Amino acid sequence: MRLSRIEVRGFRNLADGSWELPAEGAAILGPNGQGKTSLLEAICYPVLFRSFRGSPDAAVARFGSSGFQVVADTGVDRLAVSWHRDERRKLITVNGTTPPRLADAVGSWLAVAFRPDDVALAAGSAAERRLFFDRMLALSDRGYLRALGRYRSALAQRNQALRARRADMAEAFEAPLAEHGAPLVRARQQWVEAHNAGFAEEVRALGESADAALAYAGRGELADPAAWKESLAAHRPRDLARGATSVGPHRDDLVLTLGGKRAREFGSSGQQRTAAIALKLLELDTLAEATGEQPALLLDDVFAELDGERQERLAARVGAVAARQIFLTAPRAGELPRTLGLPVWAIRDGVVAP
Repeated sequence: MRLSRIEVRGFRNLADGSWELPAEGAAILGPNGQGKTSLLEAICYPVLFRSFRGSPDAAVARFGSSGFQVVADTGVDRLAVSWHRDERRKLITVNGTTPPRLADAVGSWLAVAFRPDDVALAAGSAAERRLFFDRMLALSDRGYLRALGRYRSALAQRNQALRARRADMAEAFEAPLAEHGAPLVRARQQWVEAHNAGFAEEVRALGESADAALAYAGRGELADPAAWKESLAAHRPRDLARGATSVGPHRDDLVLTLGGKRAREFGSSGQQRTAAIALKLLELDTLAEATGEQPALLLDDVFAELDGERQERLAARVGAVAARQIFLTAPRAGELPRTLGLPVWAIRDGVVAP
């Protein structure tokens, strides 16, 4: 799966333009603040139709503009999204047609991005790793995406009832919570079991000697919908007092260990970065296995944070699949690994020069 063309209008600090994209991708060079990350963000935007920085659309639109537009051609689909500041409304089309639901458009174009902030996958809170789970599994399985949306809706309604101190109303939403929450727990558990050994291999291949492992931290019994009734009933008094649901996949975590110790608490910054990159590589493989297509890989100033040996190890790993399109950024050519051999683009003041 390759992106053949990208067009942007009013997007961040990028100058308006349209570019034909090389089949192998590109290395994008330029000083900090010139638009390198914004270009990657535009390329990645049509994956989930939102910013990979987590920014609201109002922040994505260039300051003073009426909104923004991104058009992406994959060679199979033409994906277009526009957001208008006055209307506060997002319009998405696939091949000129507006899909009935956002979920019908999500996944038409697949890419995995790694930014410096993504070290939080290993060093940050559980919320970062839950987001990793949900993004990856939703893109690889439409059933997960549907269950996730329905679970979040039931959770919001139950929490609203809890805040109103309405135990009867809260109980009414527990059946849909169980119905749609159990598949989420089950899918996450299955992913961890299937990729635990792969995580250890990825970490080792990136140059880390400590044994690495993954574990799912949560109530494993909730993979069975029948187990929810007793668990929710036992926690209902506490939930009413706090006004929030205290059990379910929205509370769970993915534990990363190195040498038998949690990477979050005991890993060095280099170990945490390596573990986070390994997770992203597993995400790449998961999407490829689920869809039969190679997602694009976007690396934002990643190589600058690694020593020379780990740069070459990562370059060898990501460049091993000829069908994979890679976009990476760096401030200077000297920070690019020698082995990737990508076309070099320059960017300055938001102007892209292939």
